[in-house]
Amino acid sequence: MASIVQSVMGSAGVKAEKPIKLYSHPGGPNPWKVAIILNELGIPYTTELMDFGDLKKEPFESVNPNGRVPAIEDPNTGLKLWESGAIIEYLLETYDTSHALSYASGSEKWEAKCWLHFQTSGQGPYFGQRAWFILLTSARRGLSQYHSEKNLTSCLDRYGNEIRRVLGVVDAHLKKTGGEYLVGDKCTFADLAFVPWHWLLTSPPHIMGEGFGKEWREEYPQAWAWNERLQARTAVAKAREDRQAAMQAGH
Repeated sequence: MASIVQSVMGSAGVKAEKPIKLYSHPGGPNPWKVAIILNELGIPYTTELMDFGDLKKEPFESVNPNGRVPAIEDPNTGLKLWESGAIIEYLLETYDTSHALSYASGSEKWEAKCWLHFQTSGQGPYFGQRAWFILLTSARRGLSQYHSEKNLTSCLDRYGNEIRRVLGVVDAHLKKTGGEYLVGDKCTFADLAFVPWHWLLTSPPHIMGEGFGKEWREEYPQAWAWNERLQARTAVAKAREDRQAAMQAGH
C-alpha cells in the first residue's frame, strides 16, 4: 500500500485522489501510450472514448485546440493537457516521485527524453502514415471506409522502409549497449511509448503484412526480444485488453 501511495504523490504533495479523465479512441495508438503510463504508476483514471466527429468542435476543442486524442483533464491539479509526449512527461513529473519509470538525474534522465522524442517524431508518424495508406489500399478492395487511390506503391514502400529503419535503430542500440531496455538498467517511459504502435504490426491491420513478425524476429532480434518483454508487462496487457474490448464494442 505504501508503494502505491508513493507512486501517486507528486513532489509538491499532489495526490491522485480523483481519477484523471483520459480522452481516447480505440483505433489510434497514441492514447494507449498514456493509458500504459497511468496503469504502470497506479494512477486512477477514467476513459472517454471519442467519436472522430466530436474532436474538431466544442466542447472538446476547449480541451485540445488541435482536436486530436489523447488529451487529459486532471482534477487534482486543474490542468488540461494534450499531445501524448507532453502528457507523459507531466504524469512522470507530477506523480512518479519514486522514479519507477524514469531517472532523477544524470545522462539517463536526458537519454530517456531523447528516445521519447524519437518515438513521437519518428516511430509514430511513419507507422501512422503506413497505416493510412494500407487502409486506402484496402478501400480499393471494398474493405474499408477510406477513399481509394489509384497507385500507392511508392507510399507504402517509403513508409515500410521507414518502419524497418526505426526497428533497426532500436535493434542496433540494444545490441551495442547489451541492455534489455533503451536507457539504463530498467524499463522506462521511453520504452513503453513505443508499445502501442507495435500493435499495428502484430495484430490487425497488420500494416506490414501478417508475416512481418518473422522478418522482425530474424532481422531485428534485439528489438523483437525487447518488444516481447514490454508486451508481457501487466500494465501493457491491461491497456491492450481494454483497447481490444473497446474495438469489439464498436467504438
